[in-house]
Amino acid sequence: MKTRVAVLHGGRSGEHEVSLRSAKAVMEALDPARYEVVPYFIGKEGKWSPRPILPEPGANPGIDVVFPVLHGTFGEDGTVQGLLELADLPFVGPGVLASSIAMDKEMTKRVCRERGLPVIDYLVMARSKLNASEACRQFGYPMFVKPANLGSSVGISRVATCEELPAALELAARYDRKILVERAILGREFECSVLGNDQPVVSAPCEILPSREFYDYEDKYELDLARFELPANLPPDRIEELRRLAVECYTAVECAGMARVDFLLEAATGRLYINEINTIPGFTSISMYPKMWEYSGLPFGALVDRLIELALERHAEKQATRFTR
Repeated sequence: MKTRVAVLHGGRSGEHEVSLRSAKAVMEALDPARYEVVPYFIGKEGKWSPRPILPEPGANPGIDVVFPVLHGTFGEDGTVQGLLELADLPFVGPGVLASSIAMDKEMTKRVCRERGLPVIDYLVMARSKLNASEACRQFGYPMFVKPANLGSSVGISRVATCEELPAALELAARYDRKILVERAILGREFECSVLGNDQPVVSAPCEILPSREFYDYEDKYELDLARFELPANLPPDRIEELRRLAVECYTAVECAGMARVDFLLEAATGRLYINEINTIPGFTSISMYPKMWEYSGLPFGALVDRLIELALERHAEKQATRFTR
């Protein structure tokens, strides 16, 4: 019998359109001889088509495994993962804890710091207490202002002067109640793909060469001007350091299934910093998560197969856990 794969896509976040493109690529990669695709579209207002997945075991007999291709809020942050846990359905990617930690850039930094992993200096502000003068005192220019919980560079600003800071804070505050202000790292940007459950493996890394001041939403998805160098042009020892840190970050937040870890290499000091971890990375035609695996010997179709295998393995292993006396 074919494996029935429910592909969740769309969603309420600012990355709705990216999700649609990623999901299209995933569905096209699923071998029709092995899989039956069951698309679940979630509109921008949160309505499901067809009916929503029901949060109780055994209530979704038409689904064998779920592939959430939902980027950002209400999809990548642990909310959908909680629904799928309640429904007792296998699903691709990490569970509630790892998803929620990785989605919150501040919590990711806290967990990485606890493990001794290098993260960028930062300051947190609440939407109700935006304080431009505090950020001015703590960091020099340029600096970055970000919503703590969002992806695809939505709501992010590179701030070059004190006069630009209030508008950047207000922009970030549109997308989250918690705002992150970071010291800007002037240098190079790298990414690395991780795959697996208890024994994760890591791809060859790539370097991102933005066409703008930083790799923003337009550069990622609209302009088609950013360039990528795969494999990254780094000495072998630095590549191994980057790959090691990717796995350590993945393990620190208790990821499973997949994630893409992003890095910054500071030109002045040569220090490598973990920037963030994405638990449902892009699967579009230009997304680097599948491209890095393809370069490393795992083509797109085989990658999707492996992600479904990992979801089923993790779910089967979970069945050994007792929840009552």
